Parts: sequence; structure tokens; C-alpha cells
Amino acid sequence: MKPGIAIHGGAGTIAPSLMTPEKEAAYMLALNNCLAAGYTVLEKGGSALDIVETAVRALEDCELFNAGKGAVFTHDGRHEMDASIMEGKTLMAGAVSGVSNVRNPVQLARAVMEQSQFVLLSGKGAEEFAQTKGLPFEDDAYFYTANRFSQLEELRGSEAVRLDDSPKTKMGTVGCVALDIHGNLAASTSTGGMTNKRYGRVGDSPIIGAGTYANNHTCAISCTGHGEFFIKAVVAYDISCLMEYKGMTLAEACNEVVKNKLVKMGGEGGLIAMDPLGNIELSFNSEGMYRGSQSLGSDAIVGIY
Repeated sequence: MKPGIAIHGGAGTIAPSLMTPEKEAAYMLALNNCLAAGYTVLEKGGSALDIVETAVRALEDCELFNAGKGAVFTHDGRHEMDASIMEGKTLMAGAVSGVSNVRNPVQLARAVMEQSQFVLLSGKGAEEFAQTKGLPFEDDAYFYTANRFSQLEELRGSEAVRLDDSPKTKMGTVGCVALDIHGNLAASTSTGGMTNKRYGRVGDSPIIGAGTYANNHTCAISCTGHGEFFIKAVVAYDISCLMEYKGMTLAEACNEVVKNKLVKMGGEGGLIAMDPLGNIELSFNSEGMYRGSQSLGSDAIVGIY
């Protein structure tokens, strides 16, 4: 068993031609810092749940990624965020969708898992629950970033949606999977959704089995991509099922779902995955995926393209 951690900051049209050296350096630094935040918890013997929550909170606090502080704007010029977390040992899970002004949606998702009888809370009700638990809130100005606002301005008056820096892509999510020193897996995912989204649209990120899944017997998965396809394909759970029922390895299952099944459906994106032995897969069918991984006692590896 090799305890370890993997993170992602979204997948999609991330071409070197769209990057400046300064921007690339900023993303690489952010990935290293967020990975280090989770790895520190792993190194100190922390639980898989603590590892993934810590790493995702760091990603949410970084305005470069579409979650928390860097969340994209909705059609109405607001932020509606989704998050989920799952523990592989107990199959306990918690999720929230369409929440505003909650500083760290992943923290709220964990509170739902551990301090309520529910799995998924949405909108105003989820925010009310966060208030009863004393979780930190921020005003609208905290979530405002000039880059995200300019992306919304480009789409004003249209029904088009987009994510991150290319009109072609609809991806933008953060996530983490981990295997702790006790042999337990966990996964977490968080997102701001799609720029210019309307009608309370929800993607795969807060849906257990679609965007997030963890089971000590098979794997931990966090997805990033065009959420509608990941929901239809039940991507995260499908990988677990291929391992459990067909005896596939983690690599085989990820390859089958990401490179075959999703591609045939027209779904673009990727995922990070770990199995109970500590094998890590960073699989995507898009031009790039912001990603990083580190096994206990090994060097960190980060990448974009």
C-alpha cells in the first residue's frame, strides 16, 4: 500500500498557445501549494477525509480555479457553488448545490455528511444549515474576480455557457482523492459551475456516483468535465463497478470510461483516481487538465497539458 494524494483544478481546452509563461507559472505554483496542503495532512497521519477537505479548501481559496473564491458568474451575475465529499470506509457522503456566499462549500458538504441525516442539500436551505453550524460566509466582493466577470460580459445577452479561458470548453472544477496511512480512501469535488448558467443548473460535482465516489474496496474518484455527460454516464460509480464486477484494474477502468465510453457519448473531461493499493490515475480526454499527485515519501508531480 502506498498512501498518497491527487488533485485536479479542472480539465478542458488548456492549450499551450492560450497560456503566457506568467500564467503557466502561476498555475503550477498554485497546484504545488494546494497539493502540499493536503500532503502535509497525509504526512502527519491525518485521515483521508481531512486530506481531501484540506486540499479542496486550498483550491477553493485560490482565485485561479473555478470553485470558491474563483467561481464563475451565473447569468444573473451571482455565484452558485456545488461541492461533495465521500468516505470510502463507511460510504458516508455529503453534498451541497447552488450555494452562495459560503466561503468553502467543501466544508459545508462535510458538515452535511457528519452533522445531518441527509446527503444533499441545496440553495437557501443549505445556506441556512451552514449558518446553524457556524461556517464562514463571505460577501459578494470576496468572490469577485475581474477575469471571471469579463467572461460573463462576453456572453451577456446570449444563451451560451462556458468555463475558464476558452469559449470551446465547459469544464472547471477542483477535486482531490486520497489514501491515508490507515488504508482508507476519500474523494471530494467542488465547482462554481458554468459561466452564464441559468435556471439553477447543477452539474455532476455534487452528485455522488457521477462526479464523486469513494469505496475502500475499489477506488476514490473526483471528476471534472462537461457535467451533463458525467451524470448520464454515472462516471465515478461506473469505474468502481468495472473494478468490482469485472475485475478491471484502476487504470483499465479509467481508460474504458474516459477514453472510450465518454468519447462515444461526446463527453469531454477527465478525472483523478486512487485504488486501495495507492495506485494513482490522472485520466483525461481533453487537451489538458490541471493536476498534481504525490505518494508518501515521493516527490510531487504537477502538470497542465
